[in-house]
Amino acid sequence: MKCPFCRVDNDKVIDSRACQDGFSIRRRRECLSCKRRYTTYERIEEAAIKVVKRDGSRETLSRDKIKQGLERACWKRPISDRDIERCIAAIENDVYSSFDSEIESQRLGELVMEHLRDLDEVAFVRFASVYRQFADAGDFVDELRPFLSDRKTPR
Repeated sequence: MKCPFCRVDNDKVIDSRACQDGFSIRRRRECLSCKRRYTTYERIEEAAIKVVKRDGSRETLSRDKIKQGLERACWKRPISDRDIERCIAAIENDVYSSFDSEIESQRLGELVMEHLRDLDEVAFVRFASVYRQFADAGDFVDELRPFLSDRKTPR
């Protein structure tokens, strides 16, 4: 590992911990040259899962694409980056534990919406409106109906 400050490839690991997502290890390192400390994250490399798109094409599951979609849905909402990362880790965990080599894009979208529903209702509706291609206000009302019926007390 090269030091991000002095670019020398000579460091020692001070501390290692498993991250909460279950897929990565956090390591605290110290450069033996410049004596500065930094943190690295090592991710377990999984067998690549392919996403089967609506047109039948396949592409590798992309954590970055999931993150971009979640960040757009959560824009200007009181949701921290840590919450988004936890959500991504939960989605990845579901995908890797339930699917061997391929997942249909529709099923992946449904998984994202399940986790977003628990994270933030507004972000969920934003994501659903793009993912399900809402045509009019009636589609929004149909999607919100379960939320509204679950509420016992009006706000």
